[in-house]
Amino acid sequence: MIIILIEVFEVKLADININAPVTIVELGCSNQLVCRRLNDLGIVEGCQVCIKQRLPFGGPITLEADGQWIAIRRKEALQIVVEAV
Repeated sequence: MIIILIEVFEVKLADININAPVTIVELGCSNQLVCRRLNDLGIVEGCQVCIKQRLPFGGPITLEADGQWIAIRRKEALQIVVEAV
C-alpha cells in the first residue's frame, strides 16, 4: 500500500514580498461590509495584485490592483489567499 501525501500551503496576501505580483485565489472576508468594499474597488478572485508598501507595527498594507493603490488592514490581508503569477 502506497500513501501519497500532498501538502497544500495557503499563501496569505500579508506574507508576500513587496512588488511580487500574485493572483487572488480566495477572499476570506469575515466582515461582509469589508468584502463588499473590496469587490467595489476591484479586488475580486482572479484579480492580479502586488504589495507596494507595508507599514510597521501591524499597520495597513498598500497594494496595487488595476493601476489603483488601495490600503487595507493587515487583518484583512491575512484572510486573503493568493498564488504566485
